Amino acid sequence: MDRKQEIITAATRSFSLFGYKATTMDQIAKIANVGKGTIYTFFENKEVLFQEIVLRMIAEMKQEATNVIKEDRTFQENAHLALMKMLEFRETHQLFAKIVDEEKDLRTPTVQQVLKQVEYAIVSFVKVKIDKYIEKGEIRQVNSELVAYLLLKAYLAFVNDWNITHDQSLSEEEISHIIQDTIFRSLLI
Repeated sequence: MDRKQEIITAATRSFSLFGYKATTMDQIAKIANVGKGTIYTFFENKEVLFQEIVLRMIAEMKQEATNVIKEDRTFQENAHLALMKMLEFRETHQLFAKIVDEEKDLRTPTVQQVLKQVEYAIVSFVKVKIDKYIEKGEIRQVNSELVAYLLLKAYLAFVNDWNITHDQSLSEEEISHIIQDTIFRSLLI
């Protein structure tokens, strides 16, 4: 492994364990077993290093969502599976989960910006898929960016927020049926 990758691996570990705010370049250097100056030969500062890691995380999340999409499935099936995969990624990816917690607890501006960036990436990913199904004639002409945003927020609400105010979680099947009977139904031709 090259030095830059060692630094990225160490920084990812540090950000995942301690969060953005509590991670220092000294910690990263110690974990990577390099001098702090070596980090600065590759990355201008902690924020630039964090941004590099976040871009890799977004690419990984998109790849996982892409892996569940199949050409022979309907728009509803693919959209549901892709969104559920991205939300699963959000909950199970150690760094993603840590920055979500840090945003809730500390409202760190850099982390807030990163979460906006991740949201934009998800909405853009879903928008591209919606546009494809519009072109295929499977769903009606809509503002695909608004629908992508609506889908993301609906899934987030049912997967994450519902549990805060209700005693019982919704199953994936229940979420699928609710969204299929409302949002997806309105999109069909």
